[in-house]
This record gives sequence, structure tokens and C-alpha cells, in this order.
Amino acid sequence: MENILVEHLKNPPGEGNYVCEDRHTVFIYLSQRPLEYLQIQDGVTYNGLYRPGEILITPANVPLFVRWKGQENCLQIQIKTEFFHNIAQETINVDSNLFQLMPQFQVNDSRLQGITKMLFEECQQEISNNQLYLDSLANILAVNLVRHHGTTKPVVPVYQGGLSPYQLSQVFDYVDAHLDQNIKLENLAKLLDLSQFHFSRLFKQSPGLSPYQYLIEQRIERAKQLLKETNQSILDIALNCGYNSHSHLSKQFRQVTGMTPKAYRIN
Repeated sequence: MENILVEHLKNPPGEGNYVCEDRHTVFIYLSQRPLEYLQIQDGVTYNGLYRPGEILITPANVPLFVRWKGQENCLQIQIKTEFFHNIAQETINVDSNLFQLMPQFQVNDSRLQGITKMLFEECQQEISNNQLYLDSLANILAVNLVRHHGTTKPVVPVYQGGLSPYQLSQVFDYVDAHLDQNIKLENLAKLLDLSQFHFSRLFKQSPGLSPYQYLIEQRIERAKQLLKETNQSILDIALNCGYNSHSHLSKQFRQVTGMTPKAYRIN
């Protein structure tokens, strides 16, 4: 992903220095066994046991020193500062240049834990064509960091009313015409000249689905139509509906309909 990089770190006992100039970093501890860390950042020293799901937040350009006494198992998520700045500008009612992400140790935040888990699971997929899903997770992660882990408490605007019928029609037509492609949240938001954050909130108020949920619904409906009305192979249908493989379509088709594409065609 361009805006977010996800890496699974597994290291033997040791120590190291870390600094990233153009990305904020979130580290989330994964092992079930607590691990003792010594961490120094922004002039503050912290020594404690990290448990599963606990998080270290390191803003861009903040040097970090870490020493750990056992087998390390954590997720490192780097968020591009330009992307984060744009999200902050779209999300809060203050100048985003005045907003700073706080260095924090041993954060226990169930929202961030859930988002990072979904990012990790999606990035582990050998084949993925879910750019819209990854874009949405990246936006949600950035918004939660802005709302709950900054130096100021932002006033988050509330969007009401959803999209107009004309705006919805534009989005629906675009999705329908590009179902076989890896649709990005950025593409959909630009159609209506809206920010990604604003677009996502307004869209969900209209059809009652997130952009990603709507995309999946339409891909499955297209697959149903092709299974019923054509003799195309299931692999060709998968490719025509934006999936990279027979198995990728089958997995999602079963999740939505309760049966495999082959069973649906027979029935």
C-alpha cells in the first residue's frame, strides 16, 4: 500500500535504534506471552511488560531506542505523514499543521487493536484485490489516531443527510463499469470532489453499506448473473468480477450466499 506499510517483525532478544522521517509508526505486540521492553523516545524512558494487543506509537522524526529480553513478535505499521496530514485536515476543525501525534508507550486501545488486526490479516493474503478495503482500513486507522492520540482534542464534524441521488448514481455507475478492476477509495471520492473521509461517511448514510461492502455486494451479484446466464468458466467469471482466482471468488461467494459458485450454478 502506498500510504500504509505493514510488516511482521520476529526478532531474537536484542536492542536497536529506529527513526522514520516521513512516516508515523504504530507497533502492536502480538505474542501471548508478555515481553519486557526498555523504550526511550522523546526524552522519556519506559520500562514495562507488553501484553498482546498493547501498542507503541512513534511519530515521524522521533528517535526510538528499544531493548527487549525475549523473542519479539510484533506488527509494525508505518503511516505516510502526508496521508496522515490530509486525514487530519479532513477530520478536525483546526489547522492540521497545529496537530501533532503524541509519542506513547503501552497503549491499550481496542479500536486500534481491531483495525491493525484486520490490516495484518488482509496483508497476509497471498492474493488480494481488495484495495478499497485496505484504503478504508488505512483511513479508519488514521482517523482514530487523530481523534484519540494527538496533542489536542479535535472537534470532529458530523455529516448528515448522505449523498444525493445524483451523486449515488455517479458512484454506482463507476463501480458497475469497473467491477473487474481494483477500485480505490480515492477514485470514488474524486468522482464527487470529496475527501475520502467525508465520502465514506456520507456514502454509508445513503445505501446503509460501506463503500467496500457495496463493492462486494455488486461483485457477487454480477457473479450470480454470469453463473446463471452464461457458460463461462468459474475462473473467467472470477476475473470478470474483480477476483484474482477461482478460490478468491469461491471464498467470498460462500460467505455471502452460503454456497459455492458451482453449487449455485447447479441449483
